[in-house]
Order: sequence, then C-alpha cells, then structure tokens
Amino acid sequence: MFFADYHMHTSFSSDSDAPMESMILAAISLGLKQIALTDHVDFDYPDVAFPFLIDYDEYLETFSYYQNKYKDQIELLLGVEIGFQPHLKHEIADLVNKYPFDFIIGSTHVVDRADLYNGDFFKGKTQKNAYLRYFEDVLHSIRTFDEFNVYGHLDYIIRYGDYTNKVLSYKDYQNIIDEILKALIHKGKGLEVNTSGHRYGLGQFHPQKAILETYHGLGGEIITIGSDAHRPQDICACFHEAYKMLKDMGFKYVTIFKDQKPEFISIESYTKN
Repeated sequence: MFFADYHMHTSFSSDSDAPMESMILAAISLGLKQIALTDHVDFDYPDVAFPFLIDYDEYLETFSYYQNKYKDQIELLLGVEIGFQPHLKHEIADLVNKYPFDFIIGSTHVVDRADLYNGDFFKGKTQKNAYLRYFEDVLHSIRTFDEFNVYGHLDYIIRYGDYTNKVLSYKDYQNIIDEILKALIHKGKGLEVNTSGHRYGLGQFHPQKAILETYHGLGGEIITIGSDAHRPQDICACFHEAYKMLKDMGFKYVTIFKDQKPEFISIESYTKN
C-alpha cells in the first residue's frame, strides 16, 4: 500500500484515452490517499496530431467535480506536466500564474523544436551527440525556468532513437548530468523517480540508479515518485522496487506537495496507510 502517485495522465492528455474518473477510482482501489493529476501541456509541440494543450475551463470544472465527489476517499492535487522549450518562457509563466497548481513537473520532450518521440530529433546525429544535446537542453531549461517543482524522467531520451543499444552510461555524460543535478539543488527543485522505464522494457527507472545516487551524494533531498500512468492499470507500477532502491541508497524521505510547497515524509510512512 502506498500513500500517493505523483505522475499520471487522463484523456485530457493527447496520448491518453483514460477518463479522469477511471484513474481516480483505480487509485482509490489501491488504497492511495493522494494523487497528482499531471496532464500534459506542451506548447508549440511539433506533431500536430498531438497538440498537448488543455482547455482549462473544462478541465477545472471536471477536476473540481471529482475532487468534491471523492473528497472523503482521496485527495486530488491539481498538477501538470509542462514540456519546456526555451522560446516558451512567457507562455509557460502565464499558464502557471493563471491556475492554482499544487504540483508541477518540468520535462523535456522536444529539443531544438524537434520531437524525441517520433524520432525527428535523432536524424543525422550519433547516439552520443544526441544524448549530449538533450542534456544540454535540459540544463538550459532548468536555468531558464522557475515554474516547476521537480524535473521529470530525466534520462527519458533512452526510450527513443533508432540505436542498437539503448543504454546511457552515466560516466559518459557525468559532467553535464552533475551540472543538471547541482542546478536543481541550487534552485530548490527536485527530481522525479519515474517508474515507467520498466514498462518500456528498459530495465531501469528514470533516472537511472547512478544518477539518483549522485543526486543523493550532492545533497539532493526533494524526490517524488510517479508511475507516469496513462492507463488505470499502470498506477503505482513498480513502486515496491522504487522504494526499496531509494531506501537502499540512503534516502529517508519522499516529498509531497500542496500549493507547490514541499512536505517531507518518511519512506516508511509513505508506504503505509
């Protein structure tokens, strides 16, 4: 039994067909006390088939209805996963200032206006050049944007690209990854443990263990755990393994949020209801 899942999507995200209520009911059935609904907003997304924009009047009406309906069974947090691109600073600031988000995941899905998912970004690049450019863009986004609480699926890039060996060696990119982690800590931002890597057959979480160990060693404390579920059956997937890994690394706390303010609770408390 777990306390919360801090990353999930509903049919308000262009890549999910799951009604919001189905995700909420699945979370209740698992005994969760809290979930953050973090539907996608990716302004200027290059694939027009996936606009990743939300009608927030409709969204908030739906969210508020279910928040009230299930208030005695689960706490619903208004979250969002925002895709960062450097030229979108004003659009993202306007979004965050307009709506009362409890929790914001910052992510990088598009680099140099090219999509990672459909492979456009990788065209003409070696694997090392592609991965390095991705991390450079992540670092730039962390330094550019303040409108987030944690950075999502940090080594997400290994999901994609037509490379034979989809492995990212931390040592090959250690300098820039360490700069990313230091920048997060300096800004008081956190890191997400995204368990979806196992669903993609990668045999790891995002980010990989070596990156999390370095984050801990540098003094990083803000950690959230999210399944990145797009279907009810994926909520809390691989959470047992994630908690064990964090405890074995020496992490003693997991972070929850309300009104974008962090609260640290022990991993032991997080796994008990």
